[in-house]
Amino acid sequence: MRGCPDPDGRPWLLALHSSSDSLGVGLQRLGATEPERLERFPLGRSLSNGLFDCLESVLPASAWPRLGRLAVATGPGGFTGTRLTVVLARTLAQQLALPLDGISSFRLMARRLLTGPGPPSAAGPFWLLQELPRRGVVAGLYGADPGQPGGVAELEAPRLHRSSDALAPYPIHPAEVHLPEDVIQLIGFSAASAATGLSAPWQSVLPLYPTSPVEVLPC
Repeated sequence: MRGCPDPDGRPWLLALHSSSDSLGVGLQRLGATEPERLERFPLGRSLSNGLFDCLESVLPASAWPRLGRLAVATGPGGFTGTRLTVVLARTLAQQLALPLDGISSFRLMARRLLTGPGPPSAAGPFWLLQELPRRGVVAGLYGADPGQPGGVAELEAPRLHRSSDALAPYPIHPAEVHLPEDVIQLIGFSAASAATGLSAPWQSVLPLYPTSPVEVLPC
């Protein structure tokens, strides 16, 4: 059943992103250069009830055996939305014996900023930062790296800091999810990994929770 192809001989790459209040879904043929479907569903707190229906509106369950690779944004994001979508991606990857690429939502933002018309104008390093009232800030450090699939290095994974004072000397940019643009970046990472033959075991893909209630805030 793995990667059963469509009539043109190429299986699908499916990307899922729910690290904001919306669900992003993208569909592209492996080996193609442009997505064939990009959808944004503003589900908010109803994601748990609407996730399957939204996915099936893009690719019906009867066509899931024609998938060849999966990709999912692992957060940081809302606890419920990120967890449910990562669990769904892991389940599909396990049942269909597919590779699954898990990419942090901050790394997707970094690729968008590096390849888009706006800042940062240099290759980096630069911080992406999200402020959390009464908790501190979540920040990750990124830079361009042509040697990695997707062309972006995550120099420091997103984690909780007490303030932005410790993030010098690199520039700081706001961490903002843009859909469907960040789904395009997710597809780009996964397609690049597939093109280089990188393995992507589903077992290693887990949600990223920098603000876990059991985590001790740094001094």
